[in-house]
Amino acid sequence: MPTIKILTETELRQAVPLDLDAIECVEEAFRSLVTDKVVMPPILSLPVAEQNGDVCIKTAYNPKFDSFAIKISPGFFNNYKLGLPSSTGLMVVHSSLTGIVQGLLLDNGYLTDVRTAAAGAVSARHMAREDAASVAVIGTGVQARLQLKAICLVRPIIRAIICGRDQQRTEAVARELSDELNIPVAATTDREQAVAGADIVVTTTPSKEPIIKAEWLQPGQHVIAMGSDQSDKVELEAECVLRADVFAVDRRQQSAAQGELRHAIASGVVADSAQFPELGEIIARGTGGRPAAESITICDLTGMGVQDTAIANLADQRAAHMGIGTSIAS
Repeated sequence: MPTIKILTETELRQAVPLDLDAIECVEEAFRSLVTDKVVMPPILSLPVAEQNGDVCIKTAYNPKFDSFAIKISPGFFNNYKLGLPSSTGLMVVHSSLTGIVQGLLLDNGYLTDVRTAAAGAVSARHMAREDAASVAVIGTGVQARLQLKAICLVRPIIRAIICGRDQQRTEAVARELSDELNIPVAATTDREQAVAGADIVVTTTPSKEPIIKAEWLQPGQHVIAMGSDQSDKVELEAECVLRADVFAVDRRQQSAAQGELRHAIASGVVADSAQFPELGEIIARGTGGRPAAESITICDLTGMGVQDTAIANLADQRAAHMGIGTSIAS
């Protein structure tokens, strides 16, 4: 009789910390889109406008793995008013041979948080200057914290600044990160001030209006846009696409439907036929992410099912090695 292994959030946090192995796992997922016969359907998205929420279902089959994950990921951005996390969810793991359910990863969005932060680090590794030393993070949620932690693993970061709407909350996040990372982390509510002088700029908000202006971007900067993963979300002014020497996406079709590229096309700034490199292509060929030190580069990351299958497989391997999880008869 088939069995299903159940892993709780606590167990998954043990098995898959945000470390270099997680970053390598996600980097390989990006590369596999170019080098392997990955099957990745469009995202199924369910908006719940009354609660400022949405539910995304993402999946991908990668022939390199014996299993694939189907992820159900709610994001309800009014939850902070209730003292609840914005992101929750779970992953269902199926056998690639039989389709039978093999595992339930009850991560409450934790694995998504890790693979999303890892994707930002992959982007920084291949597109930011090697000597990038400062980061500006727009946002004060879980992902804002994780993005900074992940980037510190791949670049020699010595200072950072956190930008949020609430000064008190922003200062608290800055203190927390400064203590944890042992670097000075400033706090501001002024986005232009945050962007000025930063080598890497990360946007991690559910904004429905542009929060970064093209005129703020400076030579040598790399921008990682994380928040726009629905057709009604946008973080970058459309002209940012033209300001960039390299504008990369995780998946062209996906970015054109619900990423920053969608906003640029809708605004008439770029044609819908315009072609932009995918991060996986930059990784696979090893060049093209940063033409010169003074280049402005942007990477639009909308989140892909291939990342979820990759991180789910890493979790399964680590859990098996550690002997954790509960198996039940299906």
